[in-house]
Amino acid sequence: MTTRRTSLKTLAVAGASLVPAARLLAQAGKPKIKIGQIGVGHAHAAGKMKVYRSSEDYEVVGVFEPDDQRWESASQSDTYQGLKRLSQDDLLSTPGLQAVAVETEVKDLLGYAETCVDAGFHIHLDKPAGESLPTFKRILDKADARGLTVQMGYMYRYNPAVVLMRDLLQKGWLGEPFEVHTVMSKVIDASGRKGLDDYPGGIMFELGCHIIDLVVGVLGAPDKVTPYPRRTLDSADDTLVDNMLAVFEYPRATASVKSAALEVEGFSRRHFLVAGTEGTCHIQPLDRPAMRLALSQTRGSYKKGYQDIAFEPPYHRYEGDAADLAAIIRGEKESDYPSSHDYAVQKAVLEASAVPIT
Repeated sequence: MTTRRTSLKTLAVAGASLVPAARLLAQAGKPKIKIGQIGVGHAHAAGKMKVYRSSEDYEVVGVFEPDDQRWESASQSDTYQGLKRLSQDDLLSTPGLQAVAVETEVKDLLGYAETCVDAGFHIHLDKPAGESLPTFKRILDKADARGLTVQMGYMYRYNPAVVLMRDLLQKGWLGEPFEVHTVMSKVIDASGRKGLDDYPGGIMFELGCHIIDLVVGVLGAPDKVTPYPRRTLDSADDTLVDNMLAVFEYPRATASVKSAALEVEGFSRRHFLVAGTEGTCHIQPLDRPAMRLALSQTRGSYKKGYQDIAFEPPYHRYEGDAADLAAIIRGEKESDYPSSHDYAVQKAVLEASAVPIT
């Protein structure tokens, strides 16, 4: 089980590696890692592929996409143009293949993930990790037993403001965290709402999972999760649970997690706040991070009281994840996120989304 104590222990071990991983650049002379992609249907699929194709760490061998129409559309884009479309068997039998990015629709993620792990490959698995917690646990256990990495596609892990927040926590400069408050929202159009309506977990399952990953990283696995699902827009042909809140309970802390599919300029209000007995760290917005930091006393280069911290150059999604995965595959470091963390996150995601755990 991931608890606050084990979570902070992980942070302490990983603290030295988190920042270098986010800045890691490919080094001349290192062999490229052969990677393939299964599926182009996930909302993050194209973004991940852009990073892999532009990185000196990777050689993209091809893509398996079973849907002809979806592949035809993707293959015309700059992101996928020129890449080989392979069958699943051809992709997984590519000589020297080391990793696979699983980027299908959510309903298909776990099936393909297990196939890849059974075939002996490291995987980048996009989020959320399906609807079956036992299946996800089986995949994690198989990967652990075979020394393989399952890297989850939570996009804020190597955000520089999040990296700094974790460093402050690891050093104890924020004291004992007693409150986390976080929001992850946007406006989703009618077409997008229809696609998400297929999943019972609503917007918390699809979008809020990103910030649940951060909550568990700070506080560990919650003792109790209470969901408050609401539908603000409700019609016969649109039953998406689009306005969701969940409260996470801990022995000495609480966390509130909010996600909605309705918020005008929601990207600008996405934020993550940790209040501790020695300081408060407030990151907003998450996608172009800035931080307000308050400390009870001077700590290193940070003064007592409030200060604003900017991060330059601008943060680009997925680059830190890709660099970190390359370092793990090469044996240069261990994963900063063990399977126990990913299991605790997925359990909390399902609970916060009011989805039965079966």
